[in-house]
Amino acid sequence: MQDNGNGDGPGGESALAASGVDQPAFLALERELTVLLRRARANQGEMAREVHPDLESSAYGLLVRLDECGSQRATELAAYIGVGKATMSRQLRALEELGLVAREPDPADGRAWLVALTREGQDRVRRVREARRARYAGRLADWDTHEVTELARLLHQLNRGMEK
Repeated sequence: MQDNGNGDGPGGESALAASGVDQPAFLALERELTVLLRRARANQGEMAREVHPDLESSAYGLLVRLDECGSQRATELAAYIGVGKATMSRQLRALEELGLVAREPDPADGRAWLVALTREGQDRVRRVREARRARYAGRLADWDTHEVTELARLLHQLNRGMEK
């Protein structure tokens, strides 16, 4: 069957309906994720400014990744964040100028460099992350601990599914 432009053919609205994406559960999921992501982007900007007033909000995730995983190659960071090498180089240069990260030779490959948080970077990122967790704890104070654990498990499952 050919798509005739009114949604009846392959890839049209009928195909979407058959896939189940118009079910109330998926509509509610889309709506709630949209709100969550909008708020997360706004919070990321606030947290970036708390780390350093001149920090771009998009660089905050790099700092968190380095805090959690330790030193990494720029190519690993670019792949994790989902940006190109040029964008990653620009962001890392800005973070170096702010004194938040430093590059060091990779002991496994003398041609490569590892990026790591400086002591100042570690202190600032950890302080902001602790404050953020305290805010979560305050906002979810009326939640049962098991509910918070289940939410974290489901979000982890969602994030893993998005990687596929």
